[in-house]
Amino acid sequence: MEVKERIGEWFEHFHANPEVSLKEFKTTAKLVEILSGMGVEHKTFEDVTGVVAEIGEGDEIIAVRADIDALWQEVGGVFKANHSCGHDANIAMVLGALTYLKTEDLGGRIRFIFQPAEEQGNGAVSMIERGAVDGVSHLFGVHLRPIEEIPFGKITPAIHHGAAVFLEGKITGVDAHGARPHQGKNVIDPLFAINHFLKTIYFSPYEAYSVKLTKMQAGGDSVNIIPGSATFALDARAQSNAVLNELMERITEGILAVGQMYGVEIKTEWTDYTPAAEVSKESVEIARTGILETVGEEGLAPAVITSGSDDFHFYTIHRPELKATMIGIGADLQPGLHHPDMTFNYEALDVGARVLAATLKKAILLNKK
Repeated sequence: MEVKERIGEWFEHFHANPEVSLKEFKTTAKLVEILSGMGVEHKTFEDVTGVVAEIGEGDEIIAVRADIDALWQEVGGVFKANHSCGHDANIAMVLGALTYLKTEDLGGRIRFIFQPAEEQGNGAVSMIERGAVDGVSHLFGVHLRPIEEIPFGKITPAIHHGAAVFLEGKITGVDAHGARPHQGKNVIDPLFAINHFLKTIYFSPYEAYSVKLTKMQAGGDSVNIIPGSATFALDARAQSNAVLNELMERITEGILAVGQMYGVEIKTEWTDYTPAAEVSKESVEIARTGILETVGEEGLAPAVITSGSDDFHFYTIHRPELKATMIGIGADLQPGLHHPDMTFNYEALDVGARVLAATLKKAILLNKK
């Protein structure tokens, strides 16, 4: 069977059997089955899903990462696991690259990291803690891109993801009868104050950032009760880690001031922080060379800058010496990532696998010089 056909079969399997973060048990088992069938050395972990495989020999180690988890979302009126972010495609492309390379004399080692829990934002850290990037000099990622960014046939050597974080909060005031508002502390007032405050946060117009409330819950079925309890959540994003850190500080200070002003208790917790991309120029140039070698000048796309985020960038936050970039594969993907009915041109799978293989091989050759 040709490699292209095998890549297609792998994609179909993982697409039909999605699993959510840290529950990728069958996905891990299937990866082990595939790698064992290829005779590729690999290891799993007792306390977390995911697989790390390696081919080649030598001191130099280059790595590539594929995320393996699916989203939990409503599809056709039913909530279920769904690969609407394209991780099934990422798995298939990385397996394809491994297949193209495993019989070659590489002159170094290539590590394949099949990472769990990207959607939860903590899968990369779990792999770092288990030695997945120990000794690695260059790290590459891969991801399908929406048609609005790049079309099928185009490939970018770098995706500049933004940083993102969520805040969840609870406001505790005092319930009261609607006829006696002076006896209570209405939590709806500080909720609106928080929303207004967020709109007063400004940075330089040359910086990309956003913050907005995404959830507000207060009160019950009775409309004559002043609610004394509320919950809320907000989404904060920035194109740089420095701006997001300052944004978080301002939000924390502002919400504290709102609580003091209204005399209510506001407890908050930051969750699911994902850092912005720290992209290596050297790795970008290697990926660019791999793209040109595979699809030519007409297939090379400029770097993509997106407010979306990816936990791939925890690798460089925790290991600053890593030279990393994520390659973006144009696939006519639409309506968009995370849409329950997302679809794309499957021809992109083999193209992505061949670009990855060329990039990884080039990285070893350049690193040995």
